[in-house]
Amino acid sequence: MVKSVDLSVDIGPKLKLKNPVMNASGTFAYGEEFARFMDLGCLGAVVTKGLSLEPKCGNPTPRVAEAPSGMLNAIGLENVGLERFLEEKLPFLKRYDVPVIVNFFGASETEYARMAGRLDQTVVDALEMNVSCPNVKKGGIQFGRDPYTLASLVKVVRGQTSKPLIVKLSPLTSDIAEMARAAEEYGADALTCINTIPAMAVDEETLRPVLGNITGGLSGPAIKPVALKMVWETARAVKIPVIAAGGIACARDAVQFFLAGARACQIGTQALVEPFCFDPVIAGIEDYLKHHGFERLTDIVGALKV
Repeated sequence: MVKSVDLSVDIGPKLKLKNPVMNASGTFAYGEEFARFMDLGCLGAVVTKGLSLEPKCGNPTPRVAEAPSGMLNAIGLENVGLERFLEEKLPFLKRYDVPVIVNFFGASETEYARMAGRLDQTVVDALEMNVSCPNVKKGGIQFGRDPYTLASLVKVVRGQTSKPLIVKLSPLTSDIAEMARAAEEYGADALTCINTIPAMAVDEETLRPVLGNITGGLSGPAIKPVALKMVWETARAVKIPVIAAGGIACARDAVQFFLAGARACQIGTQALVEPFCFDPVIAGIEDYLKHHGFERLTDIVGALKV
């Protein structure tokens, strides 16, 4: 058995993580709440709740619901807005020795570009761009559903920032590899794969939808097999790092995604169930590597035998 292992990974040319485990955007708020339960410094990186230029109120309640092996959420990207984040939330996160990745979104290329340009002037370490948003200037089609729309967006945003740019891919596409290649060609440094899957729940007693927004996003273990397939397809299609997201609840899950080609992973829904889950996942990954004789995490990235 190997006595010590190297868990560090590079996510693009300018972002090095001491370990591959981070939280997923949207389930961790801005880190302050989880800091009561854990040392944020144990993570490879902290990913913020999605940010927009202006504050956003989100959808009507109820906004969350349980689902078999997962949960539904229809928060609606509620957030405090960019300026308040920079003034009130970012200083807290920078107390910790951990990279801060800001997830952001917009309703047009112009909004995305303004966000990237503004964030480029701050002390955040990287940007994660949520492309599962409707493009209001092109009939409401999601930026992440059409490769030409995505390529145009990535190109515009790339021109506004020199910070590492991570594109969080949508599962709502017939060919995620095509989307991944488009993002890579036009400047993405890494890809997060995947976002939640649209779903709904019905209350048969009231004859009404459970969520106030009617539909929401499905996350948790229920989507893990879908995410695993899409990570594998994405990693085979591009040369840039892939970050896995979707149903990761334990070290075993994380290792499976690494074997499929991911270089890092994000834990979302499980953190809401078990806020203390991050340390055991990191320790479990290390134990797996030691037990199987691997000296570095990178030794198992993409090692799936097919």
